[in-house]
Amino acid sequence: MMDLKTNRNESTLTITLSGRLDTSTAPELERAVEENLPGVTELIFDLADLTYTSSAGLRVFLKSQKAMSRVGEMKLINVCEAIMEIFELTGFTDILQIEEA
Repeated sequence: MMDLKTNRNESTLTITLSGRLDTSTAPELERAVEENLPGVTELIFDLADLTYTSSAGLRVFLKSQKAMSRVGEMKLINVCEAIMEIFELTGFTDILQIEEA
């Protein structure tokens, strides 16, 4: 189960995630990004309450990063220790702009 909230402030889009980002919830996140991305130059994922991400979730972050690299920037904020460990193990810390909680 994942909860997703979007907040658009001019050209900044913040997506707040809580719960589990996995194979069943990743498509919901992907849709939210695609629907809200036009006109966005800064994409922020607030992961303060995200407890788990699978490879499906990582794929959405990577796809979002590729889209944003053409028009602006993307960052992940409030990343907890468990999620940060996943990013470190997969090498995503080298690819994404990540701010720990």
